Amino acid sequence: MSKVQLPVTTQSGRAPVADTKGAINLRIEARTRQIIDDAAAVLGKTRTEFMIDSARTEAINVLLDQRMFVLEAEAYSGFAEALDDPPPAGPALTTLMHRSPAWRT
Repeated sequence: MSKVQLPVTTQSGRAPVADTKGAINLRIEARTRQIIDDAAAVLGKTRTEFMIDSARTEAINVLLDQRMFVLEAEAYSGFAEALDDPPPAGPALTTLMHRSPAWRT
């Protein structure tokens, strides 16, 4: 049995970047820079370490927020019921489902 390898893409649909370092240049107000420097110092980090860690954490949170959600048992039951027994499609949904996607036009 042969294996099929699918191309890997990121959330944006682009191929992931190779594991190399690059630069990101930012222009920020002096007060904002000072706040970042003060927070980094409290944690014993450099400005770069603090900014990378903070940006990475926020990026992960944003992506997880789009992919995962947690419900209490009662809310989950209602959610599962709605998935199992959806309402009939109205005219707007029917039109949308018959429209050709923008990437195919």
